[in-house]
Amino acid sequence: MTIVRQPTTAGVRDAAAKIAAILPPTPLFVVEINGVSVAFKAESLQPVGAFKIRGAWHRLTALDDAARLRGVVAFSSGNHAQGIAWAAQRLGIPATIVMPSDAPAAKLEGTLALGAEVVRYDRATESREGIAGSLAEARGATLVPSFDDPWIIEGQGSCGIEARRQMEVEGLGEPRHVVVPCGGGGLAAGIALGLRDARITVVEPEGWEDMRRSLEASWIEPVGPNPPATACDSLMTRQVSPLTFEVLARRDATGVAVSEAEVAAAQRWAAARLRLVIEPGGAVGLAAVLAGHVRPVPGMLVILSGGNVDIAAYARALASG
Repeated sequence: MTIVRQPTTAGVRDAAAKIAAILPPTPLFVVEINGVSVAFKAESLQPVGAFKIRGAWHRLTALDDAARLRGVVAFSSGNHAQGIAWAAQRLGIPATIVMPSDAPAAKLEGTLALGAEVVRYDRATESREGIAGSLAEARGATLVPSFDDPWIIEGQGSCGIEARRQMEVEGLGEPRHVVVPCGGGGLAAGIALGLRDARITVVEPEGWEDMRRSLEASWIEPVGPNPPATACDSLMTRQVSPLTFEVLARRDATGVAVSEAEVAAAQRWAAARLRLVIEPGGAVGLAAVLAGHVRPVPGMLVILSGGNVDIAAYARALASG
């Protein structure tokens, strides 16, 4: 029987210390919404434009010298890809990333620029997990999933530790309610471990809210057949993992879904009010608050998880209002 290491609160704290040693904190913006001060954590301003750099660094620094020589294989629509490529480049580790053929050009170009090898696949007909698994086995490389990995979950949770310190400095106290974009749930699960007293709400695009339905059902529910098109490419996960689901279920996390129009409205709000470029998947938490799906409360923290946009699509979103 294979025993899978579980992500832990101690692991999140360790990851936070490792991240703090190499990266400055991402900015925290405080804006009043409906008379309540809400904190926004701009992970879109990470060196790779998303929070994924955290889990990638925590995971790859945990590899021993022999594993580093054999390299790593990951699969991603772009943000995890760039996080892995960034960490691998700094650690001298060969990295191969399996990316969908319809990945945004900015994410593909960013991954290649960081020195990673990219293998393309068809999102509709091929399995990225299967392709990546075969490559890793053939090369003796370490497979690094985008969320189904304890080190990745812990690394993403460092975002919550960092935000808590910033909120305390701002006089907002500890986070009481965290609103988090959710694809596979690695970021949300890591924050749930790092901020054990905070309420957690995950946000997904309509038609892709498998974590919300899983939490409500108390078992894992995959995305249904023929899900709708969504601009939130980073959140198109068809089934969450037991690791992330179990962490969030134990914490009584809840979930909501937002529409494409609500996401575009959130992107426009972020541009106008925060002067930030936020990708659709990174804006879903903000969309849930602005649309009234989640009511602002004192101590609320909203994660703006990424800012890697397709320029043409982003221009359309800004013009749609």
